Amino acid sequence: MKGIAHFITGVALATFFPEVVQQAAEGSLLPVLGGIAGILPDTLDFKLARYFERYDLEIDPGPEPDARTIAEGLVGAMRKAYETGRPQSVMLHTIRLGADLWRQYVVRFDPAHNEVAVRIGPVVNTGQVPFPGSEPEGAEEVRVKVGVPMVHTYDAENRVDIFSGPSFKFVRKGDRLHVHFLDWHRRWSHSLTLAAVLALSVAGFFALVEWIARGALSRIPFWAGVVTGLGFAGHILEDQLGFMGSNLFFPFTKERVIGLQLLRSGDPIPNFLTVWLSVALILFNLDRFSASPRLDPPVYLLLAVALPLVALGGLYLLQRRRGEPEAEAATQQRDILAEAEEVEVG
Repeated sequence: MKGIAHFITGVALATFFPEVVQQAAEGSLLPVLGGIAGILPDTLDFKLARYFERYDLEIDPGPEPDARTIAEGLVGAMRKAYETGRPQSVMLHTIRLGADLWRQYVVRFDPAHNEVAVRIGPVVNTGQVPFPGSEPEGAEEVRVKVGVPMVHTYDAENRVDIFSGPSFKFVRKGDRLHVHFLDWHRRWSHSLTLAAVLALSVAGFFALVEWIARGALSRIPFWAGVVTGLGFAGHILEDQLGFMGSNLFFPFTKERVIGLQLLRSGDPIPNFLTVWLSVALILFNLDRFSASPRLDPPVYLLLAVALPLVALGGLYLLQRRRGEPEAEAATQQRDILAEAEEVEVG
């Protein structure tokens, strides 16, 4: 899911409690706290965890990049992972040419032909807008054979251009090599255990501040912990509807639990529907907890919640069935890259 969908879900979950709604009417920002908690898991990953990752190989193309050198570096790491059985993490650095200039290059893993393809692209600005005619003269796609069996994975182009580049982890499982994109994503940040710890920590912090300031405690620390935990957990459970899944009970578990595979995180209909339903439920909760409710609950829930859910959900399922089937590993990596693209641009 996109960040706005996670944020508004956290706000919606907070409004299911009448005391939170009442405090919000008096100026409290508790629902906003739920929204902030809703975007926190991805923020922890993309703004923190990624910078603590250690890499076995860092490929820095420099100002005069050579496509073959990049491809051979990747293939070398892939073969080493397969031959030694030890996972290899590789970081691809971007090519910065100036304050607002970057050289783009494209990497693609092609399991169908057992190759890694690299192409040097145009100069782009920080908005990722290419400058016409800036491609290197005679630049062509370079392909290098991997030489070991690969699992079919996401094979679309990975553009490396602005800010920090992508990372990959090559892991041998059985007699085949798996390519993991951004392996650090959802390794620990998307944990229900962490949601509970965070909820208790926030409640404790609010209680401490309130005790120091007033010498007494209200129920605000309790509700601060509740909305924080629910917003954080809501993000995790929404992501679990996709393909990639999360390590739900870190540190007690080490592997991601595969998602329910009901949707792709970057698809527009699920994201729009999530925002719509969240806003509809926020309005419903604000009305029913007000002094004089005006909405007819059955009619409102039918028209604003059930009908859009059935109509748009049905349309999405129909589109999915009509589309070409995609390997499970490929769809998982597509989900990761969709989230990474949003966080990088945002």
